[in-house]
Amino acid sequence: MISGIGNIPRLSSTGTEPLLPAVTTAPADGDAFSAMVSELATNTVSRLTKAENLSLEALQGDADTRAVVDAVMDAEQSLQAAIAIRDKIVSAYLEISRMAI
Repeated sequence: MISGIGNIPRLSSTGTEPLLPAVTTAPADGDAFSAMVSELATNTVSRLTKAENLSLEALQGDADTRAVVDAVMDAEQSLQAAIAIRDKIVSAYLEISRMAI
């Protein structure tokens, strides 16, 4: 299991699509953070969908096994990154909620 998000690579195993969106200059409000989380969720769902579709094609005999394995590993890596980020967000929220006012 991934212990933190610092060790997550920024590029996929194929090196073409980023796992996480590129860091840009942040506006004054939280729009950049919400955009990053939204883009991460969208990328994760698209990778999972791609892996599922390739798996179904392989069952029908239309896809190469190596492509299926690569897509599934890429989807797993994206899902682990999303889970690690979610865990960090929940942990930060819980810590803030425990602060005395």
